[in-house]
Amino acid sequence: MSNSGGSVVGLLTYETLVHAVAGAMGSVTAMTVFFPLDTAKSRLQVDDKRKSQSTPVILAEIAKEEGFLALYRGWFPVISSLCCSNFVYFYTFNALKKVAASGPGKPRPGKDLLMGMVAGVVNVILTTPMWVVNTRLKLQGVRFRNEDLHQTQYRGIFNAFSQIIADEGVGTLWNGTLPSLILVVNPAVQLMIYEAMKRKAGKGGRKISSAKIFLIGAIAKAIATTATYPLQTIQAILRFGQYKGDGKGGLMGSISNIFFLFMDRIKKYGFLGLYKGLEAKLLQTVLTAALMFVVYEKITAATFRVMGLNKKPTH
Repeated sequence: MSNSGGSVVGLLTYETLVHAVAGAMGSVTAMTVFFPLDTAKSRLQVDDKRKSQSTPVILAEIAKEEGFLALYRGWFPVISSLCCSNFVYFYTFNALKKVAASGPGKPRPGKDLLMGMVAGVVNVILTTPMWVVNTRLKLQGVRFRNEDLHQTQYRGIFNAFSQIIADEGVGTLWNGTLPSLILVVNPAVQLMIYEAMKRKAGKGGRKISSAKIFLIGAIAKAIATTATYPLQTIQAILRFGQYKGDGKGGLMGSISNIFFLFMDRIKKYGFLGLYKGLEAKLLQTVLTAALMFVVYEKITAATFRVMGLNKKPTH
């Protein structure tokens, strides 16, 4: 009995590892392809003096003022963070899914949402320091329209970590954690919609084409992103680290900062100010998520086929 239990655990570990590696590789591939769109989104979120124009205009401005390579500024730290983040997320989500599948009841959207949120919380706690550092590095050397924003001088990922800890304290590495924890609803909703649509598309053992996977991934991400975008803007401002707040610490200070930033944004730019940069974000995040799911599904299917598992989808 114990041998069979051990082999089940071994299979669980192997399968979840394949899903985690495939998720990480899929996200790295997709983000690299659409990285300039992420650059445009970051500028619009953090630099509130930059006018909200169409994405091609923003990209042309950045390339003209700072050179073409500025569109890929901060690529390595973003890719490193994304790789770790998606590895943790897909590993946790698929491990929980395997545990749930071995219990009673059919797969349901509610279960997928809960598992996605748990995976998101684990991911946020473990990887927020990397996202804080990559936000700083991505915006280093930028020509800001807002003169109140000052330049940082980091010499790479490890130097940024040590400088932030030395100058601002280790707690700064978890700046924006509260909005990030609330934002676990974004990938959770995305995966819930993705899994539900995929189950429907694959009913009766039907094969799902790459084009369908791309479309399902795009729809799922578009809904999740639009619903949570205002909080993503607040998260980016807090991670950038130049908003000082009211000096309160702890949970109440975090809630107070989020509330103030929301109200300040609405006061300055109206309710639509909360959605500044949404066009660039939707373009980037929807295309990236869709391509990521295609690469992820292809890698997992090919790996399971090569290893002779003939794995059937558990979705």
